[in-house]
Amino acid sequence: MPKLKSNKSARWRFKVTGTGKLMRRKCGKSHLMSNKTKKQKRNRCHDHEYIGTRRFYLKRLLLAEGKK
Repeated sequence: MPKLKSNKSARWRFKVTGTGKLMRRKCGKSHLMSNKTKKQKRNRCHDHEYIGTRRFYLKRLLLAEGKK
């Protein structure tokens, strides 16, 4: 049986916390910030937690990486 490979794009985009939560960054913070309000910029600073079924499938992409 071949060795399992983790998805490299998923490894770059998602982070698994110590308690097993799956976190991602919010979009829209890389450029064109002058058109956005202070509130929009502030809300894009915080990480977002995945919940529900999507978290199960994303964790499976990272499984071969050895993360929780």
